[in-house]
Amino acid sequence: MGLPAAFAALVARPRSSAVFLDFDGTLSPIVDDPASARPADGVPGLLAELGARFGVVAVVSGRPADFLAAHLGRPGGVRLIGLYGLEEVGAPAGPTVDAAALSRWRPVMEGLADRAEEAVPGGVTVERKALAFTLHYRGAPEHEEWVRRFAESHRSADGVVLQEGRMAVELRPGIDTDKGTVVRALAAGCSAACCFGDDLGDLAAFGALGDLAGRGLSVVRVAVADDESPREVTDASDLAVRGPAGAIELLRQLVAAAG
Repeated sequence: MGLPAAFAALVARPRSSAVFLDFDGTLSPIVDDPASARPADGVPGLLAELGARFGVVAVVSGRPADFLAAHLGRPGGVRLIGLYGLEEVGAPAGPTVDAAALSRWRPVMEGLADRAEEAVPGGVTVERKALAFTLHYRGAPEHEEWVRRFAESHRSADGVVLQEGRMAVELRPGIDTDKGTVVRALAAGCSAACCFGDDLGDLAAFGALGDLAGRGLSVVRVAVADDESPREVTDASDLAVRGPAGAIELLRQLVAAAG
């Protein structure tokens, strides 16, 4: 099967086109232990190939920026943006975030993570990310209500932002940034853009591309779907592929077509 026709505008003018990619569930298989997640074989090299061809290539993830750098390296021409836009490898903050604001939030988030670790019920894990943390209940789905209650109480009391994930809820600083703000900023001036994502956090990126399409940008939203994927992601997409293997195969086709 060849490259879908929806990508024609990207490969016609690759240097003025943007490629946005999620990490977990898109470039890396979903695993029970978040710390053990690794990119699929060949992904760092594939990113370098994309970066050599397209004007903007960015991995935009809920992972910390240093996690992305540790496991993806520093592929030329590729921006590694963590914590839904709060951080960027090689920069003091994410592309739409004031570094001073992050400094003010750091002790707040560290204190909340401490409280979560003290109170969390058995089977629920706290994944600390310096500027944010995620409560994972994959190992104890019976405690989903506790996770949601804890998260909502601190959204109300402390002004944190909540991000739904696969059997997880992330708490992050109350700063106006998400994958959508990143996409809008980095795709400015482009003629075409695509975004690959698998989870609820990617809906903001898909929505941003929808807004840009209304202004004349050619866009493709790719749902990287499996049996656990939220239906909302597929519903918001222009096409779907099966898991990271499907995403990687499509990206290889994109590289080949872009020359």
